[in-house]
Amino acid sequence: MIKIVLAFILSANLTVKAQEINIIPKPVSANLLPGEFGVSSNVTIVYENKELISSAQFLQTYLNTFYKINLKISHTSSASPMIQLSLFPAKKNIKGNQVPRYSLNIQQNSILLEGSSSEAVFNGVQTIIQLLPTKNGPIRISCIKVNDEPRFQYRGLHLDVGRHFMPVDFIKKYIDYIALHKMNYFHWHLTEDQGWRIEIKKYPGLTEIGAWRNGTIIGPYPGSGNDKTKHGGFYTQEEIKEIVKYAEDRFVTIVPEIEMPGHGSAAIAAYPELSCFPQEPTINYFPKNCEWYGDSTGKQVQQTWGVFDDVFCAGKENTFNFLENVLDEVIALFPGKYIHVGGDECPKDNWKRCPNCQKRIKDNKLKDEQELQSYFIRRIQKYLKSKDKILIGWDEILEGGLAPKAIVMSWQGEVGGITAAKAKHNVIMTPGDYCYLNNSQSENEDSIDIDGYLPLEKVYGYEPIPAALHEKQEKFILGAQGSIWTEYMKNTSIVEYMIFPRLSALSEVLWSSKEKRNWNDFEKRLQFQFKRYGLWKTNYSKAYFDLKASILPTENYNGILWKVETRQPGTQINFITHTAGNTGETKFIDGKKYVSPVLVNRNMIIAAIGLVNGKTIGNPVYQTFRFNKATGKKITLVNESSKNYPGDGAFTLVNGIQNEKGLSRSKEFLGFSGTDCIATIDLGKEDIISNVIVHCLRQTDSWIWRPLTIEVFVSANGTDFIPIGLTDDFNVKLKGLETGTMKVEFAANNVRYIKVVAKNWGEIPAGNPGAGMKAWLFVDEIEIQPPTP
Repeated sequence: MIKIVLAFILSANLTVKAQEINIIPKPVSANLLPGEFGVSSNVTIVYENKELISSAQFLQTYLNTFYKINLKISHTSSASPMIQLSLFPAKKNIKGNQVPRYSLNIQQNSILLEGSSSEAVFNGVQTIIQLLPTKNGPIRISCIKVNDEPRFQYRGLHLDVGRHFMPVDFIKKYIDYIALHKMNYFHWHLTEDQGWRIEIKKYPGLTEIGAWRNGTIIGPYPGSGNDKTKHGGFYTQEEIKEIVKYAEDRFVTIVPEIEMPGHGSAAIAAYPELSCFPQEPTINYFPKNCEWYGDSTGKQVQQTWGVFDDVFCAGKENTFNFLENVLDEVIALFPGKYIHVGGDECPKDNWKRCPNCQKRIKDNKLKDEQELQSYFIRRIQKYLKSKDKILIGWDEILEGGLAPKAIVMSWQGEVGGITAAKAKHNVIMTPGDYCYLNNSQSENEDSIDIDGYLPLEKVYGYEPIPAALHEKQEKFILGAQGSIWTEYMKNTSIVEYMIFPRLSALSEVLWSSKEKRNWNDFEKRLQFQFKRYGLWKTNYSKAYFDLKASILPTENYNGILWKVETRQPGTQINFITHTAGNTGETKFIDGKKYVSPVLVNRNMIIAAIGLVNGKTIGNPVYQTFRFNKATGKKITLVNESSKNYPGDGAFTLVNGIQNEKGLSRSKEFLGFSGTDCIATIDLGKEDIISNVIVHCLRQTDSWIWRPLTIEVFVSANGTDFIPIGLTDDFNVKLKGLETGTMKVEFAANNVRYIKVVAKNWGEIPAGNPGAGMKAWLFVDEIEIQPPTP
């Protein structure tokens, strides 16, 4: 019997109906008809084909769980009102795969759901569910005709259980969430440096040792300490079989991921011989700015996040014997055709100094360690092929040459996907800027994310097929997935909070045609979807209801303007301010009514909240402004910032906002990939200054390096500049976030124009994440200060 792992009790004393079409994802066509169909205990669910029984049971259980209506299921037609499930012949799409197409016809006395396959019928059941009302009472559904099919064949959601283990019941609930959104792949990230989560009977040490770490850093990397708490867990093979069956009943295919050749610290802790250097303790690879807890001898499971040099040895045959034996047991558990092997973030430093790896390079006439990585992946791909499995890897598997028939999962933007598609390899897109759902949904709350800000509307605006591909190359884009990395998600409630409502937006991106998608229309349907989240008792983010604040320059560059907007009609906005000298506490309800942008021309804390009928909605939006001589002034840049981190343009650097949240407030930064930040500030008139402070970020695990140097130039006319000071000294402002300042001091000067050059670090040094790649430079504010009195 199918079990939905959710509960909600509805009383049955009112008649309820759903009159509008609030289906997410939006179907190919949907037309309302006159009349309604009543759902009550005298309705029978009829499945004409035996393979449709799981769809019938899913609908039966959903109605019983959430509406307390128990419908009968039958294999034969009924004289009573019925919901009939049946199959019709499938058509073919351009890729030669059967399209899971369904049609739904709801009349006053019956519902007919037909599909090209059992999967198609199951998708149609989700549409019936979405047509159900979410209020109390007997259920009535508006009559309607729907014809529908998905745009992409791969519509996935990923979950990392390596950083934080998630229980079996939640994994089932997660699969339900996937199915309820007409998505069909669950990418299960099962192994990591911080924990091995799958039982392998041939290697019991993987779960006896590798599944447990002695402690975890506290807060954002590098952390403010260590929680000194043992964390871990793993799934037995019997539990995995149970989960696989649960997913199959919902037409969700599980893609297991076993990381290699990097991210293998947990496996190496259990079996040190898998390392290039078994005698070197893990503590040697542990960042010095993080705190370790417990035994530090020998190989250990990692206690912090990031990328580590202690990877699987590519020069030992024992490594491949081990991985092939592991894969044999994984293949026996997961019937899907895909096996994900990671392949990402594998430092090469150990391989460079490992005699076994160097011998492998020489014996196989490989050019370098990049080609050794390609050798590694090709060898695993060949083994998987012998088992009738297809290898998937992150886009780093492109390094040194791509293994035949391998599928690239593109996470570092679109480049990897474009390269693979042009080489006629299949691609699954999951670029971090659009699909990493561990990013914050709100700019107005303390964030639990690791890598920036990703609002709902940006997810909805994502187009999986890159513009750089021509029509014949587009067919290699199988689809896309949302990805959840759990470094900062210690419990399942946080995971739910991070995926909703963005999962609903992504489901429409992957199901509905590009032409059908419309943000304004989606917003209207989303209001009903919020009610459905309530029905499911899901802990969803309400960031959608937040006020949106923006900072604008004034026309005369004298101060700044704080503008606040709401997307909810009928919302009153109240704001309060706090400046030096304020005493007491001001409540929003007693604040001023917002009418127009607020002029800010001194140090100030300002906050606002939306009120509907006197009750607050969403999170409060607040901002601390710190003024200096550059604030609000005219500014120009020589080099444009990256399109991925544009902030609010050059004005970002003089808007009075000093970042205090790291990348969780990525909008407060301008990001430069491999280039310098060169800014010229016009003070409007000559003024006496004696120092310049540049606020920036150092987060090397994300390839973000602080400026190599800061140099200041001054000019009286804006054309002829002379150098006045330089520094390479970086001072950390907030430990753990690694936000910092670089201050250039000089003799007092009376000037109007100041040029500030923040020099990019250049190529990332060896031994660091992204070694050999261009460093990112993140700058959030430039201060210009007068002499100290």
